[in-house]
Amino acid sequence: MPPLTSPDFPSAFAAQWIANWNARDAEAVLAHFADDCVFESPIAQTITGEAKLIGKDKLRAYWQAALARIPSLHFTLDDVAWDAARRTLAVMYTSRVADRVTACSELMTFDVQGLQTRGLA
Repeated sequence: MPPLTSPDFPSAFAAQWIANWNARDAEAVLAHFADDCVFESPIAQTITGEAKLIGKDKLRAYWQAALARIPSLHFTLDDVAWDAARRTLAVMYTSRVADRVTACSELMTFDVQGLQTRGLA
């Protein structure tokens, strides 16, 4: 993965993120997260009872439970927006889960080492 300062970082990170999800590899996605990360999602609320998850362990449990409920999953990358000063990456993608197609976005914040500290889906 190119460093945050590389002009290739946003597109390379997003492409890898999409590939990891399409492989249903939650551990590969989690490898980019800091241990004390914060992740917020309305879908997390429906699966875990909490919309805001703090820590990699809670995020892992959520994603494992969610993937266990989803028979098929495919994401297609639509666009990215990168703010280097704030170290935020917005990934816009199309989600195909079973027969449902949804336009989605996720806002990611990174620390100076390149680990994701915050996610908002």
